[in-house]
Amino acid sequence: MRKGKSMDMEKRAVNAIRILAADAVQKANSGHPGMPLGAAPMAYELWARHMSHNPANPRWANRDRFVLSAGHGSALLYSLLHLFGYGLTKEDLMQFRQMDSPAPGHPEYGHTAGVEATTGPLGAGMGMAVGMAMAEAHLAEIFNRPDFPVVDHYTYVLGGDGCMMEGISSEAFSLAGTLGLDKLIVFYDSNQITIEGSTGGVFDENVEMRMQAFGFQTLTVEDGNDPAAIGAAIRAAKADRTRPSFITVKTKIGYGCPAKEGKASSHGEPLGAENVTALRQSLGWESGEAFDVPEDIYAHYRSLAERGAKEEEVWNQMFARYCEAYPQLKELWDRYHDRTAAKKLWEDEEFWSCEDKPQATRTLSHKMLNRIADLLPNLIGGSADLGSSNKTIMNGAGDFGRGSYAGRNLHFGIRELAMAAIANGLALHGGLRPYVATFFVFSDYMKPMARLAALMNLPVVYVLTHDSIGVGEDGPTHEPVEQLAMLRSLPNFHVFRPADGRETAAAWYYAANSETAPVALVLTRQNVPSVPGTSREALRGGYVLKDCVGRTPELILMATGSELSLAVEAASQMEAKGTAVRVVSMPCLEVFAQQTKEYQESVLPKAVRRRIAVEAASDFGWWKYVGLDGACVTMPGFGASAPAGELFEKYGFSVENVVRTAEELLKV
Repeated sequence: MRKGKSMDMEKRAVNAIRILAADAVQKANSGHPGMPLGAAPMAYELWARHMSHNPANPRWANRDRFVLSAGHGSALLYSLLHLFGYGLTKEDLMQFRQMDSPAPGHPEYGHTAGVEATTGPLGAGMGMAVGMAMAEAHLAEIFNRPDFPVVDHYTYVLGGDGCMMEGISSEAFSLAGTLGLDKLIVFYDSNQITIEGSTGGVFDENVEMRMQAFGFQTLTVEDGNDPAAIGAAIRAAKADRTRPSFITVKTKIGYGCPAKEGKASSHGEPLGAENVTALRQSLGWESGEAFDVPEDIYAHYRSLAERGAKEEEVWNQMFARYCEAYPQLKELWDRYHDRTAAKKLWEDEEFWSCEDKPQATRTLSHKMLNRIADLLPNLIGGSADLGSSNKTIMNGAGDFGRGSYAGRNLHFGIRELAMAAIANGLALHGGLRPYVATFFVFSDYMKPMARLAALMNLPVVYVLTHDSIGVGEDGPTHEPVEQLAMLRSLPNFHVFRPADGRETAAAWYYAANSETAPVALVLTRQNVPSVPGTSREALRGGYVLKDCVGRTPELILMATGSELSLAVEAASQMEAKGTAVRVVSMPCLEVFAQQTKEYQESVLPKAVRRRIAVEAASDFGWWKYVGLDGACVTMPGFGASAPAGELFEKYGFSVENVVRTAEELLKV
C-alpha cells in the first residue's frame, strides 16, 4: 500500500490532470470532460510508474508507445503532456480546440509532440496499436542479441466502450491474439456510458470473455480510483510473455463532479462554470483559479520525467556498445531507418526493365515489388488473404507469425479495415515501410484508415488489384466502379493506375520514395499490352504519350491503365482519317495537379477544348480535365457478370466506340 505523503502527492497529481482537463474544456466551451475525469488515475499510474518515455526526446526509438484510441478524451492526453514537460504550455491548454492550437479537438500525429497517432474515429487507435506492437516484435527479432535488447518496449492503448463496440477492434485484436503479441497492453475504460446514455441494451456482452477468446490475458480493476490496483494489473500484464493483455478498469465518467458523475451529459459538453467549481471542491483542489497547478506538483512531475531521461541514457550507452559489438547490425539498423534508400532505384536498369509482351499489371507489380524488397530490408507487408492473387508475396522474405516475427510477409486474414489500421501503426512506429493489399473493390473497407494515413502524412502503400470490369464473371459485387473517384477525392492521397510495365515501375518508384503521402497502385487482373511511348514521365502524373507532330491537336484523348492502349489505337484510326489527335496518359491525377501550370498547359493546352476521358470507372472527377466541351467514355453503372471481353464491349470500351464518340464531339 502507498501511504503518507507519497499517497497524498499521488492523489493531487491525479487531480491536477482532472482539473486541467476540465478547465481546458470549459474555456473552449467545447470538448469531452467526462472520460478524462474518470480515466485520470489509470493514465497517471501508467505514465508515472510503468511507461518508459522521455519528455525531452519524444522520438526516442525505444520509448514505450501510448495511443489514446478514445481520442475525444484528448484533454486527458494534453494534461499529461503538459505536466510531464513535453513542451505543451499552460497557454497552449488555454487554446484547446482553437485555431492553430497545438491542442486540437482530437490528437493529431505530427502536430503535437508526444502524440503517437491521430485518433478520434473510435477503435482506430486499437488497430494502430496492434501495428505498433507488430513492428516492435519484428524489429526485436531482427536486431536484438544476448545482453543487447535494443528493441524492447511496450505498446499501450486506452479506449472505452465505443472503441470496443466498433468492429475494427475485434478484427485487430483477433489477429493480435493469434500472433501472441505480448508487448501489447490494452486498457478498457469501462464506464458503461455513451452519448445516448447507458450502454445497457446495446452493449451487454461479456467483453472479457470475448478478449479471452481472441487469446488475450484479461485482468480487471474494480475501482478505477485505485492506482495501486491498476499498477498491479500492469505488472501482471507484463509478466505474461505469451499473450497480449487486456485490462478492464471500471471507472465513473465525470468522476468528482457531483451533478455530472456517471451521466451521459458529462461525455461531450463542458461541465459548466458552477460544476467546475463544485468539481474543485469535491476533489479538495486547493486553488479556485483556472489552470492553476501548485509548484510542488510540477516538481513531482519533473522528477518523474527525469527517470525517463535516465532510462534513455542507459539505452543510449547500451546501443553504443551494441554498435561496436555488431557493426553489421548497426549498418542494417541504418538501412532500416534510411528513408532515402529507394532513390537508388533510379539508376537501376533492371528495375525499369520489362518484357515487351502482354501482362497483367498485378504481375508486373510483383516483379517490381521483389526488386524493391532486395534493396529495402525494412519493406514489410501483405494482403487480406489474397497474397497469391494480389501478387504481393516477397520471395524468400519469410512469414511473420507467432514465434517467428522476423518474416516480412504479413498475413492479415480477411480483415481489410484492421489491415489498413495496422499498416498505419507499422509506419508510425518507425523503421519500417509497410504495404497492404486487397481487391480494389474492397478498398471501401479500408477507406477510414487510408484517410487517417493521408491525414498523418504516412507513406503507406496500397496494392489494389482486379481494378475494373476486367474482373469479369465475378460480377458487379467485385467490379470496382466508384472506388477510383473515392480514393482520388482524399486530400494528400495519390492514386496510380499504370498502363504497362514502365508505368508500373514508375508507380512503385513513386510509392517507395514517398515521404508524406500514402500511395495506391490500382492494377489489372487481365493482361494488357506494353504501350509504345510509356516512360518514367509517368512520375509527373500525366504526360503526352502520342502526339500529332507538326500539327495543333484537334482532340485530346486522356486515358489510364488498361484503357490507354485503347486510346492509342483509336487515335491511330482517327489520324488515318486526317484528324490531329493527342493521346495523354494520366496514371495519377493528383500528381499531375501538383505540376507547374506551365507543364499542365503543355500537356493539356486550354485552346484544345475537345477532350475525351477513357477509363473503365465512374466519370466523377474527370470533368475537371474534360471541360464543358468534352466527353467521357466511362462506366455508366455497376457492371455485370460475364467474360471480361464481353463486358468491355458492352460498356463501350472499344476502339469503335471511342472513335464514334470522338467523331460526334468533333461535329459540335
